[in-house]
Amino acid sequence: MGVFDMFKKKASGDNAKNRLKLLLVSDRANCSPEVMELIKNDIINVIKKYMEIDCEGLDIQITQTESESNNGSVPALIANIPIKEVKHSTDK
Repeated sequence: MGVFDMFKKKASGDNAKNRLKLLLVSDRANCSPEVMELIKNDIINVIKKYMEIDCEGLDIQITQTESESNNGSVPALIANIPIKEVKHSTDK
């Protein structure tokens, strides 16, 4: 669920699907859905300083992956953020 998704009307099925995805992601990361949303918003805000992004196509997930030090699986953040344009200005 993107930042701007809150301002659009969606079908209840879409809303339920997004809430379930957020719940599953937060469960995998052992943090609350509210914290996951804050992390997601922070990531978006930082990237927006340097690039124009497509918030509609934004997908941020937390999955489990094997650690490089062979001590089991660890959470991994995967972000798919479509970039529309890179800002070339030094003004941030």
